Amino acid sequence: MNHSLKLIRTQLIVVALLFCLLFSLIIPIANADSLVNGEINAKEIMKLGVEKLQNMDYSGAIGRFSQAIEINPQYSAAYSNRCLAFLNLQQYQNAVSDCNQAINLTPNNIEAYINRGIAYYRQNNYLAAMEDNNRAIALKPNDFRAYYNRGVAIASLEKHQEAISDYHLALSLIPATQNSLIADIYNDLGLAKFHLNNIKSATDNFTLAIRLNPQDSRAYFNRGCTVGKNGDNFGAIRDFSNTVHLNPSNTQAYVNRGIAYHRLGYEQAAISDLQTAATQFGQQRQQIPYQKTIDLIKAVQKQISAIAQTG
Repeated sequence: MNHSLKLIRTQLIVVALLFCLLFSLIIPIANADSLVNGEINAKEIMKLGVEKLQNMDYSGAIGRFSQAIEINPQYSAAYSNRCLAFLNLQQYQNAVSDCNQAINLTPNNIEAYINRGIAYYRQNNYLAAMEDNNRAIALKPNDFRAYYNRGVAIASLEKHQEAISDYHLALSLIPATQNSLIADIYNDLGLAKFHLNNIKSATDNFTLAIRLNPQDSRAYFNRGCTVGKNGDNFGAIRDFSNTVHLNPSNTQAYVNRGIAYHRLGYEQAAISDLQTAATQFGQQRQQIPYQKTIDLIKAVQKQISAIAQTG
């Protein structure tokens, strides 16, 4: 039975580093210049926006950053942080617009280039994403984020060998304590190796990702695909089982585990997984995957019937 085994690409690293805000401890005197008072008010509002951003209240953060910008239209950091909030709400064009303004105000703003690169990537504008990460690298050559994000953009253009080079550069620069981020890079490195048909190296990289972050279902799923491709159906079942344990909504993992069960002759287990997948696809209103899964169930049932008749 043939069935496409999809690999999951990890998300880009969304820049979580916010601009450091410096606040004066000196209370302005009553007759202080109104611009100074306005600047202090903008910074205080900015601080509230940063708190909301850190608490994942992105709409609230946008409101606060907008207030800060209204007070001080030249506040570059407010545009950058509002861009980050828009990114998290998947409002990518708004994110690009804010990053454009931040870069106009402070041309060496590396965070704005990195964030705009992420927005471009999510708009499928991979060349623009690459260019922004090139600019970030020119400004700060030791920032692992720019190399990793550029690698993911390059991989989307199917230039997998170039992407591998960027992933290795990112791994050489990332702090050793960032286990979950290192795991993400190894996961994408494995994907690039898979696309170059280096299945063993891909599997090794997914294994490293799992060791670094055992709670990430994506690496289990991807390794399940590679070991299954190499004929290790027991290994595939193990990895897809870990996938659905960590992420029960990964419908494709049920399909793939069902196929692995079928290849081993465990037909009832195969049908059970495929029925679960069909139910989930139906609930998700994914008509084409739903129909393909129904066809798989019928094919397995037909084979069971044929075996029963010959027996």
